Amino acid sequence: MAAKPQKRDDSKKRKHAPAAARGKSTPKKLKSSTGVPAKVLKKPHNKFSKPGDKKQQPKPHVGNDPVDTKRQRRIQAKELAEARKKKRKKHYTLEQELASLWEKMRTRNIAKEERSRLVSDALKRMKGKIPEIASSHVSSRVLQTCVKHCTQDERNAVFVEIRPHFITLASNTYAVHLVTKMLDTASKEQLAEFISSLHGHVATLLRHMVGSLVVEHAYQLGNAAQKQTLLMELYSPELQLFKDLTSLKEARIVDVISTLKLQKASVIRHMTSVLQPILEKGILDHSIIHRALVEYLTIADQSSAADVIQQLSSPDLVRMIHTKDGSRIGIFCIKHGTAKDRKKIIKGMKDKVGKIARDKCGTLVLVSILSIVDDTKLLSKVIIRELEGILTELLSDQNGRRPLLQLLHPNSSRHFSSDELAALGSSVPSLVTKSPSEVNVALDEETEASGLGEADKEDSCDAGASTDATQSSHLSEGGKKDPLTRRKELLVNSGLAEKLIDACCEMAGELLKSNFGKEVIYEVAMGGADSIFHATLDGKLKTLHDAIASLAAHPKVEESDKEHLLEHFHSSRTIRKLILDSPSFACTLYEKALKGKCAIWAQGHSAKVISALLGTSSSKVHKLVKKEVQSLVDDGILKLAK
Repeated sequence: MAAKPQKRDDSKKRKHAPAAARGKSTPKKLKSSTGVPAKVLKKPHNKFSKPGDKKQQPKPHVGNDPVDTKRQRRIQAKELAEARKKKRKKHYTLEQELASLWEKMRTRNIAKEERSRLVSDALKRMKGKIPEIASSHVSSRVLQTCVKHCTQDERNAVFVEIRPHFITLASNTYAVHLVTKMLDTASKEQLAEFISSLHGHVATLLRHMVGSLVVEHAYQLGNAAQKQTLLMELYSPELQLFKDLTSLKEARIVDVISTLKLQKASVIRHMTSVLQPILEKGILDHSIIHRALVEYLTIADQSSAADVIQQLSSPDLVRMIHTKDGSRIGIFCIKHGTAKDRKKIIKGMKDKVGKIARDKCGTLVLVSILSIVDDTKLLSKVIIRELEGILTELLSDQNGRRPLLQLLHPNSSRHFSSDELAALGSSVPSLVTKSPSEVNVALDEETEASGLGEADKEDSCDAGASTDATQSSHLSEGGKKDPLTRRKELLVNSGLAEKLIDACCEMAGELLKSNFGKEVIYEVAMGGADSIFHATLDGKLKTLHDAIASLAAHPKVEESDKEHLLEHFHSSRTIRKLILDSPSFACTLYEKALKGKCAIWAQGHSAKVISALLGTSSSKVHKLVKKEVQSLVDDGILKLAK
C-alpha cells in the first residue's frame, strides 16, 4: 500500500521533467502555514451556501505587511489635497482665514460692534487683493457680506479697487454677485461711472449668460438717459465705437437713424448679428433685450421680422411677457404667428395661466390670445379651465380680472387704458404692409369684425410707410372667426359664464364694495356686451339680481361698524349704474329692497340710488316708483342730480 503513493509522486516528476530539461523552472506553489498547497485550500463557490455560513467566511490576513489604517490614509489624502490647493491657489491660506471670519460675522445673534470689527478685519486682510480673490466661491461670499455691513468709506475703497476690473468680474460666475451688490449700494456718481465703463462691451456681455445679469441690473437701476446709452450700443457699430454719439435724446430707433443719417440696412444687419446669438442661447428674461427686440421689429424688413417672430413663438415666450416690451412682443407673436406657433405658445402657458393673469403685463397677452386665437377648444382646455379654478381670486384682482372683462365687454375704455388698448392694437409694420387690393379686403373684413384698438404710434413709424395705412391694416391681423362667435364659445359654451354668475352670487357683497370687483359684477349682472348671456342664462341672471336686492334689503343700522350696501362709496355707485342700465334689475331692487323705504335712503351716498330710479329711461320703472320717489323730490327731501 505504501508503494502506490510513491508511484504517483514519480509520475508527477516524470511529467514535469521535459520542462525542466529545456531549462524552464516550474512555478512554486504557495503554501499556507499548515504546509498544504493554497490550491487545495481554495474551495469552489457553493451557490446554496448562506452568507452567515462559517465555512464561507474569509480567513483573517496572516502576515507582517506594513498596511496603514483607514484613518491614516484619510489624513494623508487630506494633507496631499491641502498641499495641492496651496500650490494651485495663490491666496489659499487667506481664503481659509476669511472663511473662518465669515462664519462668525454672518451669524444672526452677533452684536453690531463685533460684526463691524470682523468686517473691518476681513477688509484689511483683503486690501490690494480683492480683484484676485473675488472670483473664489468662498471669498466672493465674504466680500458680499462685508459690502453689506461695512461703512460707506470702506465700501468706497472696495469700489475704487475693483473699478479697473469691472468687465472681468462681471463675467465671472462668483464675482458677478459682488458686482450686483456693489451696484445696489452705489451712489449716483458710482453708478454713472460703472455704466460708463460698460461702453463698448454691452453687446458682448449680453451674449454671456452671467454678464447679461450685470447689464440688466445696471439697466434697471439707471435713469432714462443711462438706459438709452446702454441700449443704443446695440443699434450700430458707430454707436458702439464712439461714446459721444450715445448721448442723443431720441428714444426711438427710427429717430436715431434719421438724426445720425445712418443706413437702415446697416443697422438691421448689426442688430441681427447682436440679437441672433442672444436668442439662440435663450437669454430672454431681460428687459433691455425686450426693448431692443421691439425697436428691431419696428424697422426690420418682412423676412427678418418673420424669422424673429417664428423664433420667439415657443413655450419660452412665457419668460418674456413679464415686462411692458415683453408683453408687446407676446402680442406680436400671437397676432403674426401661424396656428402652429400659437398652439406652442398656449401649451407653454399650461399651469402658469393664473400667474400670468395676475401679472400687470402678462395679462394683456392673455387678453390678446382670447381676442385673436380661433382654436376655442384649445383655449377652453388650457386657459379657461385654469381660470375657472381660481375664479374667486381673480374677480377682485386688479390684473386677474382683465381676461374676464375682455370676454364680457371687449376693448372697453372703462376697463383698459388708452396705452393698453394701443398695445393690444399694435403690430409689426413690415408684416402688415399689403398691396392696395389686400388692404381693401382687410378694410371690408374690418367692418364686420370688432377691432383690437388703435395702433401704437411708436410701432407705426417705418420709413416709406404711412401711419394711416398701417393703422387700418392692424385691425385685420389675427383670427378669422367672427369675434362674437368666438366670445360665445369661450364664455357661454365652455361653462365659464355660468360659473361667473354663481361666483358673483356667492360674493355679491364683497364684489360690490371692491374697487376692482365692482366692474366684474356690473358686467355680469348686465349680461355681458351684446346681451351674450340673455339667450341661455336669463334665469341665472335673475338669481344674481335677487342676491343683490336681498343684500340691499338689510335694515339700516346707525351704530354698525360695517357700511350698508346702499351707503358704501363703491357699491352705491355700482347699484346706481345697474338701475340706469338694466330696467329688470331696477324693478327687482325696488320691489324687494326699496319699496316703502325710499325716505330712509334719501340722504348720503344712498340718495344717488334713489334718484337713479327716476333717472332711468324705462317707462315701466318710472310707473313703478314715481308715486313714492316723486313725493320726496317735491318735499325737498331728495335732490335729483343735474
